[in-house]
Amino acid sequence: MNGENDWDDVWELARAVLENGAPLNLTDETCALLLRVAQEVAISKQDAEDALLGLPAATTMLREIDRRIHDGSWRLTDARNRAKKLRDEGDFDGAQQVMRDVLAVEVVPFYREQAEIARERLAGLAQVHATGRLNPNLHERQQLAALSLRVQQGHALELTEDLRDLLRRTAPTAAISETETEEALKSPEGAEALMRMVLSRFQESERRFLDSMYRMTSLRDAGDLEGARQQMRDVLAVEVVPQYRRMAEEQLRGLDGPPPES
Repeated sequence: MNGENDWDDVWELARAVLENGAPLNLTDETCALLLRVAQEVAISKQDAEDALLGLPAATTMLREIDRRIHDGSWRLTDARNRAKKLRDEGDFDGAQQVMRDVLAVEVVPFYREQAEIARERLAGLAQVHATGRLNPNLHERQQLAALSLRVQQGHALELTEDLRDLLRRTAPTAAISETETEEALKSPEGAEALMRMVLSRFQESERRFLDSMYRMTSLRDAGDLEGARQQMRDVLAVEVVPQYRRMAEEQLRGLDGPPPES
């Protein structure tokens, strides 16, 4: 995507013209915007230039640009969610197929690139799961999850130096002390338990935070700011994972600040 703001500008233009009935004024600035974004959603430069010669064709192109951006975003988000669920269940082939299905129909280069990156990462995690060997280019906690699934399926855990180093890096992110970590790393069984602890703490923290965010938002929108604040205070009263503590603190600061502009 060449200009991050271009897509926002086109979205605003599409809402004004296609939904609210505002006239599409083909100024030099608007034509330049549509020409740029048309090519970013896989409409050829020649087709875009031809469409900009008349108002009906330009309006049709604006509608098509808007559709491609909206559909591609929804398709990729839905695919990521389904692939994550399959990945977490250990179905790496199924997760990769979800991304292949996106690539089979997607035309927008940006979304295709994101889908291909996701597919390659899933393929890498599948290798970690199949072989037990770590990949320095992949997300560390996702690799722990792949190894944990491998152990659950009856494979022995090989306590390599790479795995020890990985656990030493990830344990603090789950608020596990160096003493606890080093004790666990004395045996494969201890390392397995440490992996499970890291993963379970993040899973519990994510679930707790998202549930609290839902309640906080509902209370805030109903005008109960104190009740909304209490949701984040309740998180902070029990949360140990630094990442989720920071997120709860940020939400609490946001509630204590001035209300957002309408």
